[in-house]
Amino acid sequence: MSEVNIEINGRKYRMACEDGQEQHLLSLGRRFNEFVDGFKDDFGEIGDNRLTVMAGIAIMDSLVETEKTLQDLHEKYATLIESGSDLSSKNEILEEDFAKRMSEVAEKIELVANALENTSHK
Repeated sequence: MSEVNIEINGRKYRMACEDGQEQHLLSLGRRFNEFVDGFKDDFGEIGDNRLTVMAGIAIMDSLVETEKTLQDLHEKYATLIESGSDLSSKNEILEEDFAKRMSEVAEKIELVANALENTSHK
């Protein structure tokens, strides 16, 4: 286990993380601190707890919007998959119909060829 020091609103917090995750945790801490600093700039010194709660709620709001977008994308993806499956089925039917018609045309051509051959031999 590794440890990193994260600074939020001017205070340092020592946090443990898995080895190799130090930079990721530091990056998350910096991003969270940006929210806190933004609220401090907007509202002034309104207390550490209030700033932290406001930043947490803002992040949760962003997360909820991201989850909604992800859900919409999942639904669109499912619709595309279903449409693709429908098109594939229709394509198979068209290919079978085309093959059947080509076979019928080949039979007619063969009949015509045989008729011509029979008339030329007479």
